[in-house]
Amino acid sequence: MSLPAATDVVLVDAVQLTATIGVDCWGRTRDQPVSITVYLHLKPSFLDAPGQSDNVTDSIHYGHLTKAISALSGSYTNVHVLVHEVTQKAFALAGESADAVRIVIGLKKLILLAEDFEVEVITPSGQDSLQQAAKVAIKGLVMPVLIGVNHPERLAKQRVVTNITFYEKSGMHQVDYPAIIKQISEEIENTAYLTLEKFVLQIVRSACLASDAVEAVTARSQKPSALSFAHSSGVEITRYHNAFP
Repeated sequence: MSLPAATDVVLVDAVQLTATIGVDCWGRTRDQPVSITVYLHLKPSFLDAPGQSDNVTDSIHYGHLTKAISALSGSYTNVHVLVHEVTQKAFALAGESADAVRIVIGLKKLILLAEDFEVEVITPSGQDSLQQAAKVAIKGLVMPVLIGVNHPERLAKQRVVTNITFYEKSGMHQVDYPAIIKQISEEIENTAYLTLEKFVLQIVRSACLASDAVEAVTARSQKPSALSFAHSSGVEITRYHNAFP
């Protein structure tokens, strides 16, 4: 097991606000709840000074950062535009102290059958966040599936919970995730499986081939009802786009 690298990070976790970001899970253009987390990756040993002086003025004032983020309620054509604006405000506050800014934005009302939708972008100092690769996570996607090798499992559908992570190519953000999840759900709805392995591989295949902007996909599916004395059984698969001709 390797040791972690030395890091200096100031963060603001899950600032809550409302904003219009494209359309919601019902296809309507209106305000929806937004969660914004900001990580300021600071220059090496930057936090030694406030750590020794115990003086907040020697550090990054996360109260000011929170106030700047909270003022962003408004209308955005897509989530990447909001990521860009948050990134700019973070760099403006941190100045030359920041080597990079990492933004995670959650939109719980974007995907109808999912618990959460998150976009994560890391932008190095001096670069444009709109040109960076994004990691997009669909969390807690619940689908009823006829799956399993045991006789009772062939008689009724059971709940399968799936997390899908898309790794976008740099600067390519025109991906319609609600449409992709709708397509995957419809493919699954009329199909039966014996194993989670085939089920997950089919999701990964469909997700990878859904857009040329997707470079790789990780899918993890779990059956909460499969085992009596465990939370769930599960399978996780990661594949690159070029794995599927």
